[in-house]
Amino acid sequence: MCTLTLAWQVFDDAPVAVAANRDEQRNRPSEPPKRLETTPTVVAPRDAEAGGTWLGYNESGLFVGVTNRWTDADLAAERSRGLLVRDALREHSADAAASMVTDAVENHEYAGFNLVLADAESAYLLEWDGRLLTRELDPGIHVVVNVGASDAPAIPVENAERGQEQAADAAEVRTALLPRPEEDSDGWLDRAASVLGDHEYGVCVHDNGYGTVSATLLSLGVDGAVRMAFADGPPCETTFEAVDAAEPVDN
Repeated sequence: MCTLTLAWQVFDDAPVAVAANRDEQRNRPSEPPKRLETTPTVVAPRDAEAGGTWLGYNESGLFVGVTNRWTDADLAAERSRGLLVRDALREHSADAAASMVTDAVENHEYAGFNLVLADAESAYLLEWDGRLLTRELDPGIHVVVNVGASDAPAIPVENAERGQEQAADAAEVRTALLPRPEEDSDGWLDRAASVLGDHEYGVCVHDNGYGTVSATLLSLGVDGAVRMAFADGPPCETTFEAVDAAEPVDN
């Protein structure tokens, strides 16, 4: 996944709202969101190659999502970042997940990542480039791409031009998705769906064999209500379908 937009403590009806595009090799197999685990209940799509996921939520109202992080560091990448997301989704809170990730990077080698953790009380961005930087997020709109957050991008020397382009695109997405007066989370997600598929913002990607392969809309309400919709293809040409998490997948 390459673009993750989080609205945290912005809307009274849903402290966590997310709109995200996943960019990947088009031939990498994956499964749409379902109930992956039951203790706790975890709902997420699944990377069929490595067994992990790129985003999801659990019954405690915890959201976890990851993007790749472009870095000049030479990292071993021995363990899938998607498995780290799945590990984090077993925690009961964003605070507990942040602590778990801090321990995990001491014990396993990962490629660079930007990991977003959010529940009703706390939100974090964990940036890994061989060192772990943990940022507490303020209430508001946050856009995370391969070069980090739109308000503090880290442009790698080896990919400077594309990195600058990504940072600019992320800033434009954030501006477009600033909340409007009287807007609720449903209205914001509807607008976000359009932005995710609008090529003007540069976040719906179509390269040879690589590009935006899916998109997700998610809100976690204060009363336990959940809205999740998934486009199993580029959001510029694929309809978002409501996710039915009633049946678990075979693992």
